[in-house]
Amino acid sequence: MRILSAIGLTLCLFSSFVAAQTPMNLMPLPASVQHGSGQLAINENFSVAISGYTEPRLERAAARLISTLARQTGTTFTAPAVDATKATLVIHAERSSNEVQTVGEDESYELTVTPQGAKLNAANPLGILRGLQTFLQLVELTPNGYSVASVTIRDQPRFPWRGLMIDVSRHWLPIEVIKRSLDGMEAVKLNTFHWHLSDNQGFRIESKKYPKLQELGSDGKFFTQDQVKEVIDYARDRGIRVIPEFDLPGHSTSFFVGYPELGSAPGPYSIEREYGIFDPAMDPTKESTYKFLDGFIGEMAALFPDAYFHIGGDEVNGKGWDGNAPIQQFLHSHGMKDNADLQAYFNKRLQEIVSKHHKIMVGWDEILSPDLPKSIVIQSWRGQDSLADAARKGFHGLLSFGYYLDLYQSAAFHYSTEPLSGKAATLNDEDKKMILGGEACMWSEMVTPENVDSRIWPRMAAIAERFWSPQNTRDIPSMYARMEAESMRLESVGLQHRAYYRPMLERLVGSSDIAAIKTLADVVQAPPEYRREGLHNEATGHPYTSLESFNHLADASRPESIVAVRFNTWVDDLVAHRATPAEIAQMRELLTQWRDNDAKLRPQLQSSFLLKEAAPLSQNLAMLGTSGLLAMQYLENGSKPGPEWMNEQAALINSAKQPHAESLLVVAPAVERLVRAAGQ
Repeated sequence: MRILSAIGLTLCLFSSFVAAQTPMNLMPLPASVQHGSGQLAINENFSVAISGYTEPRLERAAARLISTLARQTGTTFTAPAVDATKATLVIHAERSSNEVQTVGEDESYELTVTPQGAKLNAANPLGILRGLQTFLQLVELTPNGYSVASVTIRDQPRFPWRGLMIDVSRHWLPIEVIKRSLDGMEAVKLNTFHWHLSDNQGFRIESKKYPKLQELGSDGKFFTQDQVKEVIDYARDRGIRVIPEFDLPGHSTSFFVGYPELGSAPGPYSIEREYGIFDPAMDPTKESTYKFLDGFIGEMAALFPDAYFHIGGDEVNGKGWDGNAPIQQFLHSHGMKDNADLQAYFNKRLQEIVSKHHKIMVGWDEILSPDLPKSIVIQSWRGQDSLADAARKGFHGLLSFGYYLDLYQSAAFHYSTEPLSGKAATLNDEDKKMILGGEACMWSEMVTPENVDSRIWPRMAAIAERFWSPQNTRDIPSMYARMEAESMRLESVGLQHRAYYRPMLERLVGSSDIAAIKTLADVVQAPPEYRREGLHNEATGHPYTSLESFNHLADASRPESIVAVRFNTWVDDLVAHRATPAEIAQMRELLTQWRDNDAKLRPQLQSSFLLKEAAPLSQNLAMLGTSGLLAMQYLENGSKPGPEWMNEQAALINSAKQPHAESLLVVAPAVERLVRAAGQ
């Protein structure tokens, strides 16, 4: 029954699953796919031509297609530029897109592939950019070479606003991280990059008008205005809007380090090293505060061409205002009931400044107020009910609840989060139009430039499908199969969500021999939501800080174990009596690998200070392997274990489910189901 080697097991986990479930590994799934007959060969003679409207952006997109295809296939393309009558792929746009990309621009396209050639038609370059990514996804390896199956695809997005927010404040993420993130966004048809540029832990952009912002508030790590322009141009080339966020009036300590007069307390202030909600907030009663913000927002509005400007507005606890007598006097003299009224006053003044500089204000749930014009956009981190409330009141909205990539939740969880669910599902058709789409959020408390790609990708591809594809696209097994294929392809555009893994594991063991540590790392992940921070506090007596070293097993492991996802499927199939002989053999092989791994890993555990804390995880994995093998033996023999054995296994598995080294063995629940099945 040992049909798979331990070395090849992980690589084989999805191969048969992909082939059985998905004839085309497209992600996001298009709106309409019609299959033809035959295939278009993709070889060294492949070429691209542009007919109809053209511009340098389209020419660069065609060149980028060739270079990505070369990395994707390893093929050297030798065909010179040719005219449309001789090219393998002809792209045709009817007209230009808007000079500054806008929400709701036409992104539809039609792609037709026959054995003789391919045609990609769209109203404007945005549709062409989306269709080119679909073409790249269609390229597959066959016994006769690379090819694209004959197909006609007519496609358009479900939501006009499909975004990714990246926080560069709490942990600095340099420009190369941002650029490759934009490459990944293009690959899955996202169109909005939300750049969180200031928070308590750092101010990350150059201000020429107020230079002490970056000089004193950034630890020297910030983007120059020339770099910002470079990112904006890079994003436009990929059909992506760039929206800045500067968090006001809370989450703004980094403003106060250089300009303490903005704060509601006298200071002095310093950059926050810990995380959470802090008391300092801007003083909303001083006219000098608004004069400063007018100058600052004017400078930033001129730098960012997009129509929208994000002002944050979340998590103001009011303590900085409560302890300031003049602020409290202002509040009462203006007939305000509480700090919520005071923040509403601040937001109204701020919106007037944003509007003065020809921008539309975006903010988190907390800014919602009837005093604000209906033009603003509410970004909901609280959920669909909050989103629906804003829509009924006439405000446009975005959903981010359920799409927090830093919370270590599964792709299935994110994929199942639907913007038009809960109270949002009960909206009438006109109110539903107020929901523009959504944004995933990569808050950066627990990431570094080394592992941030793995925290975003490939789960971001599943969220992108939720934003792009028809609402009834719901097949989770198909999603996982296609996401795994897309994950491999994303490497060809430069992402490092897979490449980071081996170097981090080698560092953990101080050796290139990573077989044993990989077996363990493949089935552990940090606890979901914010449990890791609490575990760290319990173990060390202090919270995480932005100066911490993130070089432990929890930092190397992935936010979702694909090995665990597949093992869960096998267990479900076995318990439901639908497991194939191959699945049963794969289960036994994997359980045997886990059972024997602790003995192999133990010398490295003992010799690495980074790994010592993971010893209980390794021991528990061996125990889970033993329990699982015994349970399978009972099931195959048709015999039933006694209550003593069941109680013993229950205690052992419960122990294995406990966190160690700020990590969880995520296969423990599946082994528990296997043992319970044996007992029944």
